[in-house]
Amino acid sequence: MPAPEDLTIPDFDPDDWASVRSQFPLDTGLAQFAAFVLSPHTAQVSAAIAHHRARLDHDTETTLHDGYLLEDAVRRAAASYVGGTLDQIALTDSTTMGIAVMYGGLDLRPGDEILSTTHDFFSTEEALRLAERRTGAVVRQVSLYDDPAAATVDQLTTRLLDAIGPRTRVVAVTWVHSSTGVRLPIAEYGAAIADLNRQRDTADRITFCVDGVHGFGAVDTDLPNLGCDFLATGTHKWLFGPRGTGIVWGRDWEPLIELVPTFSGPRDGARLSPGGYHDFEHRWALAEAFAFHERIGRDRVVARTVEQAAALKEGLTDAPGITLVTPVDPEVSAGIVCVDVQGMLPANAVMTLREQGIVASATPYQQSYLRLGPSIVTSPEEVESTVAAVADLV
Repeated sequence: MPAPEDLTIPDFDPDDWASVRSQFPLDTGLAQFAAFVLSPHTAQVSAAIAHHRARLDHDTETTLHDGYLLEDAVRRAAASYVGGTLDQIALTDSTTMGIAVMYGGLDLRPGDEILSTTHDFFSTEEALRLAERRTGAVVRQVSLYDDPAAATVDQLTTRLLDAIGPRTRVVAVTWVHSSTGVRLPIAEYGAAIADLNRQRDTADRITFCVDGVHGFGAVDTDLPNLGCDFLATGTHKWLFGPRGTGIVWGRDWEPLIELVPTFSGPRDGARLSPGGYHDFEHRWALAEAFAFHERIGRDRVVARTVEQAAALKEGLTDAPGITLVTPVDPEVSAGIVCVDVQGMLPANAVMTLREQGIVASATPYQQSYLRLGPSIVTSPEEVESTVAAVADLV
């Protein structure tokens, strides 16, 4: 069997949103407002996956040896996209794995406090429960808002900072809540926690950790500017990277102990990359996902998402029987738009919309809402038709 040919990446016009959309194999007969849940692969990512898979099948040993260089290429591409250096990037398979790397690796003492919130996803709650059980630290939750639609930067900041006590050693938050679409002011938190840490002894300083998955690719900022110590994210949501990939960004890895032996080497971020055999063709193809977004421009990708989210919120604000759950203010929201439909279960709303060619989702929480996620695979015209369809649900 001949050796696989060199990797060829399909071309597209990054200035033409129709060309961008055509890179996804999604059904064009449907308005895809749930694509962010588990991303479809672009033509570029699919080409890279096929190339790496063919190489593995042709000569596994040589390709695995080359994998060290390919991992560095992924980490370098990630650093170019998020800011910082490749040594600040650890590679994982998901946000959940990244959260485990963060919270499982912290060296805590009995009685130390982990301050989290009532708005976090199951993965964070379970990771913190396990950290509590392992170390004797105590988890305490704070509610950051009562009415998500009315959340403000001042309220979100005040409630969190007022909850920090003398025994708080970890602050654990989620950048954008998948339950409501509320985006937390992470940079404001980071600056305030840095001020507190300057007044504390080294052993008593606060480590600031973030589940960043629904902000990553939907908010235009460099991670070093957020002021957190660690941020975990899957790259198969708003980045539309290969399924089963993720990263942890770390300002300084010294506070973390490895949970899983690494195959990637002793350097900083590589040290915290869990080892074992992964879906390497997917992991190595992550470089193409970052390249795809950089070619379009991170700012343009985010602006496209935010503009459509704003149009959805504006169109549904006064619709009879529809209650907007996500804040209108873009400072406290991102791409997710949640609404409550009077007299209809969210799952039923999802089914009804699909019959009209609109793909939505229901938030997987005890209090569930209809959830829409505009992105680079949707269009303003689809937003307009979706506003009308949601308004007609009542």
